[in-house]
Amino acid sequence: MRDPRLLAEPPVCRLGCLVLVRNLRGDVLLVDPDYMDGMILPGGSARPNEPPHLAAARHLHAETGLHIRLAGIAAVDFTPADRYLERLNLVFDGGTVCDDTRLTVPPRHRSGLLGARFVPVRDLPNRTSPAQLARITEALACRATLPALVHGQRAA
Repeated sequence: MRDPRLLAEPPVCRLGCLVLVRNLRGDVLLVDPDYMDGMILPGGSARPNEPPHLAAARHLHAETGLHIRLAGIAAVDFTPADRYLERLNLVFDGGTVCDDTRLTVPPRHRSGLLGARFVPVRDLPNRTSPAQLARITEALACRATLPALVHGQRAA
């Protein structure tokens, strides 16, 4: 039974669904949005009632053309409200792809992206914000992923 009190005032918090993808050299896939300084992990907000792993896969495909099944979470990052609402970012482990993997970035007028590319780890400090760098560094250091669950079952 639904308790209307639980749905009366839902919390104001965005759910960011990001993906960490590496190539065989260990470089990290980043996208370059035209509305921010610096590059970021591919991903975006989940739609209402959208499972996070599917939101992350949807954004990854829309931004880069990659189809990757996501099942594990490498990091969870809470960002307090600043110029945006507070948000909880789930960084999904997108695994490793071949060095010659072709990326398909939609036109800037549709996507808001200037491009996407694999960036060597040593160059991340010059390409990302300090917060993005810390998020990526922690996700890279993760030795094991947390399973993504939907109603207690592993996400498929």
